Order: sequence, then C-alpha cells, then structure tokens
Amino acid sequence: MYQLSNDTQFSFQLLVFIAQSEYYGASVGEVLTAAATIEYGNFESFYSSFYGMATRMKAVADTIDAQRFPVSAREAYFRIATYFRAADFFLHGNLSDSRIYSLWDSQTEAFDKAISLLPVPGKRINLEGNGFQIPVIFYSPPNSNGNESRPTILVGSGYDAAQEDTLHSVDFEILARGWNFVTYEGPGQPTVRRDQNLGFIPEWQEVVTPVVDYLSTRPDVDMDSLGLMGLSFGSSLAPRAAAYDHRFAALFAIDGMYSAQSAFEADISPALISLFKSGNATAFDTVMNQIRVDPTRPSSIRWLIDQGLWAFHTASPFDWFSQLGAYSLDGILNKVVCPVFVGNGQDDLNVPEQAPIVADALGDLATLYQFNNSLGAGQHCQLGAEPYLAQASLDWFQGILDSK
Repeated sequence: MYQLSNDTQFSFQLLVFIAQSEYYGASVGEVLTAAATIEYGNFESFYSSFYGMATRMKAVADTIDAQRFPVSAREAYFRIATYFRAADFFLHGNLSDSRIYSLWDSQTEAFDKAISLLPVPGKRINLEGNGFQIPVIFYSPPNSNGNESRPTILVGSGYDAAQEDTLHSVDFEILARGWNFVTYEGPGQPTVRRDQNLGFIPEWQEVVTPVVDYLSTRPDVDMDSLGLMGLSFGSSLAPRAAAYDHRFAALFAIDGMYSAQSAFEADISPALISLFKSGNATAFDTVMNQIRVDPTRPSSIRWLIDQGLWAFHTASPFDWFSQLGAYSLDGILNKVVCPVFVGNGQDDLNVPEQAPIVADALGDLATLYQFNNSLGAGQHCQLGAEPYLAQASLDWFQGILDSK
C-alpha cells in the first residue's frame, strides 16, 4: 500500500486516521494537512501537527448550533476527538507529561458531544470488575425503542487503540445492520490506564464477563445472539475471555494473534532477543532505554517500547517483555466452544503469520478468512478496507445466527 511518510510508523498511524474517514472519524484533507507539517521521526512534531488541527477544528465546531444542525456538529466533534487522540499517540515515553491526561480529557469531551447527537445517543456506563472499573459505551441502532431484543456485538481494542476508535472501524456497520454494539476497556487500555493507573492483565475474562453480566440484564440484548470481537492485540485478549465465558454465539479475532511476545520479537533485533533470553534484566533495560530515547532509531521500535512501558505499567523493558510472555493462546483455544472468524491480512506486519496458527488450534470452529493486498485489505486489521472487513465478518456472523 502507498506509504504516507518515509517514517514507517508515522505512515501506519496516518493510515489509521485516514481509514477512520470512512465512518466520520476523520477527513482525508484534514489528516493530510496535519501530515504535511510532521517532521521525520519527531514525536513532538506529530503532536503539534494534530493538536493544531484539533484546536482549529474545535474553534469551528463550537460555532455550530447543534440543535439546528446536529449532523454537522456530530461529525465535527467526532473528527476533533480523533485528532486529540492522534496528538497523544507518541507522548507516552514521558509518563510525567501532563498532556497525556489533558488531551484525553479533550478527546472525551468532544467524543461525548458527538455521541449525544447520534439518532440514539451512545451511553457511557461504568461497571465493577475485580478490583477495577470497566468503562463501557452502549450504542443502539436508529429507530430502536430499547425493548426489542437484538443481536449485539461486544468490541474490544488492543495494545494502544481506544474504545472510541472502534466506532469508526466496524461499529457503524454493526448499527447499520440493526444490531447493538458495545465497546469496553480493561486494564492497560487508554482510559483505565489513565484513570485507575492499571496495566494489562492476562485474565481478560475478568474484564469481559462483568460486561456480559450487565448485557444479560438488558431487554434489548438477545443473549442468544451475542458476539465478541477483538481487534489487533484484542484478537489475543478476546479468545482468553471466550475460553472461560461460554455465552457467546461467535467470536471474531481480527487479525488472529497467537503470541504477543513472538509478534513483537519481529521488531527487536536477534541480539536483543538473545540478551533478553539470557535473563540479564539490567543489561536489557539499559540497551532498550537507550534505544527508546534515541531519535536516530526507527520510530516503530521507540514507540513500541514507550507504549509497552506505559500500557503494562512498568519502568523496566525487561519486565514489559516478560509480561508479554503471558499473552499466548497456548492452552487457551481448546476451551473456546463457539465458532470463530479469524482474519488474516496478507501484508500484516504487526502479527505476521499468526492467524493460521490460531485457526489450526481452533480446528473446525475456525473460519480463516484471507484478506489480500489486491483489494487493499492486506494491512493489519484491514486498515483502509473497513467496508470489506465488515462485509466478510458480519455476513459470516449473520450466517451463524441464521443456522441456530
């Protein structure tokens, strides 16, 4: 796919934001305007470019009469929220940077204004987990009255994306089919990491099961037609939940990640992997910390380390990489009992060649779907080809429901 920057990590992130334009989360022209002022490998420049776009757009949006022009206001605030999240994306290397929190307050404010203007407003809910709270957003399709029982898909993101991002991926497609969709976050993910100071946990059923318990109390949720979708790193988290909670009619793993540690090893040199395996934590930490603050190093590895330390709530790269070892689906997938859609991007460099391993371990429960470059769908999580992802995965889900 065409590279939007000579910096491969910046190019990937710009594609993420442009892809959100399909479902109101961005404007191609606005993203490219911001991109034009980003300096190669400069994280601060990425922040400045998108913060500038967010604040300029907010000045425009705040003049819109939302009562008279709700669609205009809604779409503007969705884009503003995306650009505030974009401004935050590369800042996590300095945990004392107050912008990590102020930008999130700004994106939340903008996003909440937008979802309040949906035909059926989105509703934020906080649920109690095992020692933590689970932030949830529930969305109903247009013209729903709150009493009709509908298929519902629970969608979770992964290593870095917010639950707000998923709305602009497949979630509007779910609404268009007359189904409910629900997003959530657990420890390590953006809101829980900020508000509760908690890093990722491998016991993901402790995050998902309380949400399913809540859904079971709602008259508008058909509990016999409940799907669970995991995107990116979430494609490793969701099966962990489905292995212990068997109330799902179907599971989606987009794209199938079998081992987080193995996937991330591809971004780290063989010499560093050998150093990690030697058990010399001090030496590994020293080298990795040097890499992450060195602007001459590729943005991809610098960001990967920064985000890992942030999301797993640790100051030690050795501890972060050790924790990743717990996120393997070995011994997990044999406990899954529902059909599973496993996406496989032909050019997925984030999770290379792991989806077939997931499908093989699931056996007859798996449908391995190949997304190819020839249709623009070979990127990680089919970035830029969201309508095709929705068509393939949601039609498959409808088929599962029809066969019941």
